[in-house]
Amino acid sequence: MDDDLPESVRKCLDILDENVEILADLEFNLDDEKEDELTPNMELHNLYDMTEDVAQSAKIKRAESNLARRQSEDSL
Repeated sequence: MDDDLPESVRKCLDILDENVEILADLEFNLDDEKEDELTPNMELHNLYDMTEDVAQSAKIKRAESNLARRQSEDSL
């Protein structure tokens, strides 16, 4: 039974990490929605620029999340 404890703790930590990521993503998405505005008559190049900005933002958010996960794993 003592051998199962570390594995159980590891599974709990994995579940907590997943939930923290989900909550962080929800918070990030809610903050983004507050800033969303409809802009009529946008030019095509503006749409391309916005798409690139969103993609870069998603990459940065994923990198931040991975860094936080690695730091939490290292602290164990």
